Amino acid sequence: MPVMRALVIDSFGGPEVLRLAEVPVPVAGPGRVRIRVEAATVHPVDLATRAGVLAEAGLMAGRGRTGLGWDVAGVVEETGPGVTGFAPGDRVIGMNDRLDVPLGTQAEYVVLDAHAVAPAPVGLAPQAAATLPLAGLTALQALAALDLPAGETLLVTGAAGAVGGYAVQLAAARRLRVVATARAGDEALVRGLGAELFVSADAPRLGEAVRELVPGGVAGALDGAVLGAAALDAVRTGGAFAALVAGGAPYPLRGVRVVPVWVRADPSDLAHLSKLASAGTLTPRVADTLPLSHAAEAHHRRAEPGLRGSLVLLP
Repeated sequence: MPVMRALVIDSFGGPEVLRLAEVPVPVAGPGRVRIRVEAATVHPVDLATRAGVLAEAGLMAGRGRTGLGWDVAGVVEETGPGVTGFAPGDRVIGMNDRLDVPLGTQAEYVVLDAHAVAPAPVGLAPQAAATLPLAGLTALQALAALDLPAGETLLVTGAAGAVGGYAVQLAAARRLRVVATARAGDEALVRGLGAELFVSADAPRLGEAVRELVPGGVAGALDGAVLGAAALDAVRTGGAFAALVAGGAPYPLRGVRVVPVWVRADPSDLAHLSKLASAGTLTPRVADTLPLSHAAEAHHRRAEPGLRGSLVLLP
């Protein structure tokens, strides 16, 4: 039986608990696709999984071996019975949206449900394409949940981050007026992504700073930086607020509609993101690439503040 290397944990802790295991190459069952992984992104959710935060929150059992990695860019190697949309050799992106699995995307091969896979962006390198699924879907689905009409104002916190950066671009494409918060040094970056207005993340009272620019407050907020109540204060009475992290939803004060966004794999959404990236509407940002064997270094670096762009593992 052929074997592969996969990044796994057998217990919770710091980056030292990460290990490369030799495991059997998975087989594509009915409705599933096996992908030869070319690139996989490291996200905060990977650090939370490794540290046991998600298990403590009751989001996963955390028993036995757990695989890491949500995003993948790679090449289809095998399709299972019933799969008609893909064939061996197709370049694809995909997302594993299950928390408690023995194998994730940070491996040499991964098997995903066909509905969690879409054609890769044309002309985009795998390491860039791998940054799209989790961050892009989170931003896209949060904007859909807010459902703001064109011309309205949207606050995006953490606008220089992976989710926030995509959110700014997607919102601008929907003709929303974006108020972005980020570090002062990132103002040019987020304005380049499409933000019309900017508030420094160092502002002592975010709500007051935003309301000076948008009297009465913004129509909605997409809270990429998980600021909670501070970001809610910038939203006008009766507005909308997208909370992106479990436990990060503030109380719905002043009739603000607070929507927890739980990202999900969706073939139409993934294909839409791929087309936008192919057209240059979305611009992936890769901070660095590291070999899969340097996953612990990636986790250390991902935990540090101020990272611009995504860290991507290459098998």
